[in-house]
Amino acid sequence: MPAWFEIFTLVTATTGAGLVGGIFFAFSNFVMKALGELDAAQGADAMQRINVTVLNPLFFALFFGTGFIALIAGITTPDPWSSPGAMLSRIGAALYLFGTLGITIVFNVPLNEKLARTKLSDPDLAQTWTDYFAAWMWWNHVRTIAALLATICFALAIAL
Repeated sequence: MPAWFEIFTLVTATTGAGLVGGIFFAFSNFVMKALGELDAAQGADAMQRINVTVLNPLFFALFFGTGFIALIAGITTPDPWSSPGAMLSRIGAALYLFGTLGITIVFNVPLNEKLARTKLSDPDLAQTWTDYFAAWMWWNHVRTIAALLATICFALAIAL
């Protein structure tokens, strides 16, 4: 693979993983905390609206495009044992694909779908919101850390 292509994929993967990690960090650090201060109906309503709004072409291009580029960066690097940079590229790809994309698809999306089916007038809304909030935050922390670690791995792969 030409050196320019390897650099291009690593720079793109670094940028994408960093942006996605930053978005998820914002949710972990202050967005969800603010929603948690609202009553259950207001918090659930706001999160339902966020979950609809996030389904847009720009976010999909960033989120899934980074996954595609991470995969390309991981499989087009030389033998992973040939250099620390090649190994870090593959580790970064695995972190993003499994720790960010995978966690989102397997855990966060089903939680969001369950919340979307919840009526704001449901008498059990307070418990539903509390359960959702705790589980969603846990998995968001995991995918945030994975995306940020992937960013570090890709950046180090460029440097090495």
